[in-house]
Amino acid sequence: MSADLKKLPKVDDALKNQLEGFTPEKLKRATTAEKTALPTKEELAAEKQHEELLHNIEGFPCNKLKRTSTSERIVLPTSEDVEKEKQELQHLKAVEGFNAANLKHAQTQEKVVLPNQEDIETERTHQNLIKGVTGFDKSTMRHAETQEKVALPAKEDIQTEKTHQSIFQGVQGFDKTNMRHTETQEKVALPAKEDIETERRHLKLVAGVEKFDKSTMRPTETSEKCSLPTPTDIETERTHQSLFQGLEKFDKLSMKSTDTVEKIVLPTTEDIKTEKEQQALRAGIEGFDASVLKKTETQEKNPLPTKEEIEQEKKA
Repeated sequence: MSADLKKLPKVDDALKNQLEGFTPEKLKRATTAEKTALPTKEELAAEKQHEELLHNIEGFPCNKLKRTSTSERIVLPTSEDVEKEKQELQHLKAVEGFNAANLKHAQTQEKVVLPNQEDIETERTHQNLIKGVTGFDKSTMRHAETQEKVALPAKEDIQTEKTHQSIFQGVQGFDKTNMRHTETQEKVALPAKEDIETERRHLKLVAGVEKFDKSTMRPTETSEKCSLPTPTDIETERTHQSLFQGLEKFDKLSMKSTDTVEKIVLPTTEDIKTEKEQQALRAGIEGFDASVLKKTETQEKNPLPTKEEIEQEKKA
């Protein structure tokens, strides 16, 4: 314990004297002033501009609009479209100017494909089935009566139907004169300061992308690098292959039969002693009499400021 006290940092004597002679009476009384953050000039201007915009949109007279005519612009084909068109025209000219006299005479030979054994067997089965259906004797059939079974609804279905009918009757017989007149108020949620800042950054980014000068870019060439295996990787691969070959060629007959012996590890004296201490502790906690405890009062102590905090307070 004395060795631990020696390791603790020592307090300066001057600071110790100041802390011991400190009294709360020397402190000066200060009043805390709550400051409300008012909106900035930019936020007020943006708010006014937004309100003016909404007011102008709502009160805009449609009579001032002028009729305009839509002008259609003809988009000229690109070089790729022109090249495709030329190739198609060349193909058409080649097909139209083809000389049929260059073709050689050929004789068409018709080959009769005979059915295999599976097709013959399938056809025979199909023919037998058709003969059996057409030659069937209806007099051998017995008369049968069809019984229609009506499935009665369950208790839950009946309750659901009753609830549905009561709701439907309540809607049909509802008296609209009991309803009160209400006015709908539309509230326009103005954007927050963070949303305005985000929108401003987005517009700057879009403007920068649109005005970007592609002539400042330099051409680059992509070079593909094939990483060769290191000597460590080669050695690892060889070891893996040799191990795999050894497993494939392993002779199971060379293995000897063994018997598994299960050993029960008994606890040591330290484990037994620890278990006894824990059991005694549990028994003491469970059988503890709370009436033996005495009532105490907790005193809160205000820690005095350190030398560094006093220096910072003076500088502030």
